[in-house]
Amino acid sequence: MHGNATLRYDDVALLSVASVLPSRITTSDAIEERLGGALSQLRLKPGLLRRVAGVNERRNWGEGESSDEATIAAGRDALAQAGIAPSQIGLLINTSVTRKHLEPSVAVRLHHGLGLPTSAINFDVANACLGFINGMTLAAGMIQSGQIDYAIIVNGEDADEIQVNTVERLNRGGLDRDGFMSEFASLTLGSGSAAAVLGRASAHPEGHRIVGGVTRAATQFHELCVGSVDGMFTDAKALLKGGLALVVDAWREAQSTFSWSSMNRYITHQVSSVHTNAIVKAVGLDRRRVPITFPHLGNVGPASIPITLAAEQATLQKDDRVLLMGVGSGLNTSMLELAW
Repeated sequence: MHGNATLRYDDVALLSVASVLPSRITTSDAIEERLGGALSQLRLKPGLLRRVAGVNERRNWGEGESSDEATIAAGRDALAQAGIAPSQIGLLINTSVTRKHLEPSVAVRLHHGLGLPTSAINFDVANACLGFINGMTLAAGMIQSGQIDYAIIVNGEDADEIQVNTVERLNRGGLDRDGFMSEFASLTLGSGSAAAVLGRASAHPEGHRIVGGVTRAATQFHELCVGSVDGMFTDAKALLKGGLALVVDAWREAQSTFSWSSMNRYITHQVSSVHTNAIVKAVGLDRRRVPITFPHLGNVGPASIPITLAAEQATLQKDDRVLLMGVGSGLNTSMLELAW
């Protein structure tokens, strides 16, 4: 395999991963109750979100909660788990899709909230649902090259505004079934925050070594999923077809450099039952080794991989092999191997 999007590391480790979830649970039935008029008009049966996507509920921030404050809390937890002081961090990368404003970066508020030193580089990386893996990859390269000793990658998502706007628009009527389903993905989104600390493997033998991975693009599909706070509009069938083709191509190419057919765990981006089933079948994954969180958390965007990994880490054993796998609208795919 050729190209600078094929990466290997020999002295980088994941030291910790943590998540903070909202307190408010929003069931799919509750969302469909708010959509009663639209569903009735289009003659769509109740239970659509559970039946089609496998999403039973998702989390939304409750009173007094916010994605930024939760992300700071996740970051503090990750630092404490890793035994790293804020003063030791040389890089913070925020990977959230959610942002309250275009400028300044979300990273500056999180940098301040975590009490990081003035020497700590901080910026946002936005790449749809791949942002967290991209952030880990960038940080790993800087650690490997000796530019920094420690990095913290953070993410916080808030699905409230996009879901409120989507429900209001769908209830106005005037859409056919295809129009309704083009906005279906917005209704599966959930909120949550996560953080991970990376450092030098030689200094932390207890850490989980980052082996390497691949990133591949199929940007001819950049119009298949376009989102903003107003709504997310998706050609679901074409997106799934294009995404699967990209994953399969990247997977096959990677086999000349990596051996990923018998990993102990596959931590996939959590979209839906349809997406998960398709990925499992396309590359022949052992379903027993693919944990899922979308039934009760929905699609938490780029936070879904670290949230799922954080939930799964208690079941992992030393020397287990873990593959992080994601597909982001655009389209891009990234896979990153960890030696636990």
